Amino acid sequence: MHKFLVLILGLFCSVAYGQIEEVRRITEKLCSPEFHGRGYVQHGDSIAAAFLVEEFTKLEIEPYLDSYYQYFWLDVNTFPGKMNLSQKDKQFIPGLHFSINPSSIGGQYSLHTTEITTEQVLDLDFLRGLISEIRRNPSSEVLVFNCLDAKGDTLTQVQGIINEIATLMPVIELVNKKFTWSVGREQSYFPFIQLQDSVYAKGIDFELIVDAKLIKDYRTQNVIAYVPARKKCNKTLMFTAHYDHLGRMGAGTYFPGANDNASGTAMLLTMAKYFKENPSEYNILFVAFAGEEAGLVGSKFFVENPILKLKKIKFLVNLDIMGSGEEGITVVNGTLFKEQFDLLQTINKEKNLLEKIKIRGPAANSDHYWFSEKGVPAIFIYTMGPNKHYHDVFDAYEELSFSEYDDITTLLIEFVKRL
Repeated sequence: MHKFLVLILGLFCSVAYGQIEEVRRITEKLCSPEFHGRGYVQHGDSIAAAFLVEEFTKLEIEPYLDSYYQYFWLDVNTFPGKMNLSQKDKQFIPGLHFSINPSSIGGQYSLHTTEITTEQVLDLDFLRGLISEIRRNPSSEVLVFNCLDAKGDTLTQVQGIINEIATLMPVIELVNKKFTWSVGREQSYFPFIQLQDSVYAKGIDFELIVDAKLIKDYRTQNVIAYVPARKKCNKTLMFTAHYDHLGRMGAGTYFPGANDNASGTAMLLTMAKYFKENPSEYNILFVAFAGEEAGLVGSKFFVENPILKLKKIKFLVNLDIMGSGEEGITVVNGTLFKEQFDLLQTINKEKNLLEKIKIRGPAANSDHYWFSEKGVPAIFIYTMGPNKHYHDVFDAYEELSFSEYDDITTLLIEFVKRL
């Protein structure tokens, strides 16, 4: 009997180890430089989409219709080439020393600095006079906002003023916190730079060279695969995750997007593999969305151009930021779908899986949003843990622990069985 238990335990550990190794392979691949941050420079999004189709094909999971792809179009601002900022001989590194607003225009600038304090920002008469004077020759002047002392409501007010001035002339804002980047859908008239205060040299002019390209009607795609129920059924469950990320900030800097959301994409494939081998009593649709980082564009397109009637969707689980879990998970829309949230809690307690399952109300912070707006029951699950890298160049594969990946997998599988 003892030998039998040891054998079973060894087999379980081997399966779990094999799963994590596969998850790591997929995540590392999605984070690699050849995917260009899964954005819109060098078609990183399409390279990632083709990889997902390969993975679904290897699992022998079919598309729902004739193709795995659901195409849609968006305008997107990109930075495919030069991204150089310097003071004299000091060259700053994009993503580490400075960040450019994702809607910034490109160009070449020699910028004479005028430093502005918080007190001066709040003196609107002073600002009007200064801006009026500078705008006579705007291409050679830059306002450097040194407002690190601003806190609370004052910071909010100052930030609003800086954003407004950035529509009138080049702006550099000094910061002492990590950068958080995003995707621009339009292009402004002037560059807007955030620069780490620790590398700034007061009173020295800047040289800025930026290659920016606004692409109109860029074609991208959702990737959709399907596992039918073990018996004929007219209800469908959905697992979703966005596979896109922020792309490149110049030719030399890309955003790996490991936790957000290579990890969730890997979990999507884990769910697909399991339910291909163990069909549910429901049909299951697996959707990897593009355009999430550009404003939930892919999921919005899906609900406005559904490939199945939305009323046939019994429940949707959206997976984002699946790479940790040391502190448990959060369930967005948990307050709206309390019965399903309580089911997750029950399973978690029975099987002693996660440290905590935190409930949260509605939020438009991932691809579940447009579905719940259309009346589809949907939740969004993300992990909590010490890894705080988010929308920065440090969200890399090496930073992921996957410490609770197996437990989250067990929780989701059991959830589907009892739903």
